[in-house]
Amino acid sequence: MRYYIALVHKDEGSTYGVQFPDVPGCFSAADEMDDLVPNAIEALNLHGIDEALPKPRTIDQLRADKEVAAELADGAFLVAIPLIENDAKVVRANITVELGVLKAIDATAKARKLTRSAFLAQAARHEIER
Repeated sequence: MRYYIALVHKDEGSTYGVQFPDVPGCFSAADEMDDLVPNAIEALNLHGIDEALPKPRTIDQLRADKEVAAELADGAFLVAIPLIENDAKVVRANITVELGVLKAIDATAKARKLTRSAFLAQAARHEIER
């Protein structure tokens, strides 16, 4: 999993504007702080469909960038955005859980018409990206 550092702007009375210094042309926005990371992840994933995403710089490298430093001095802030690569390769994994949790997983997966594996992968992605 890679992390891209997002530069977030918030003017009074406006939404949160998100840009990625390492991914030119990739932007996002959110009305609420809680939606900032999921919306930014979606923007990165969509941008990555059309072209390969560049290697992200570290937070220290970004802070040393004069343009980023100027934005930070003007009130912007940085947020680390996790990006789980979309990879079609499926692998088998053995996990251990309490029996009661496994029963709850299976019941919920069945109600959603998912396999146990699909449900666990979906739940894990949701937790990582939040």
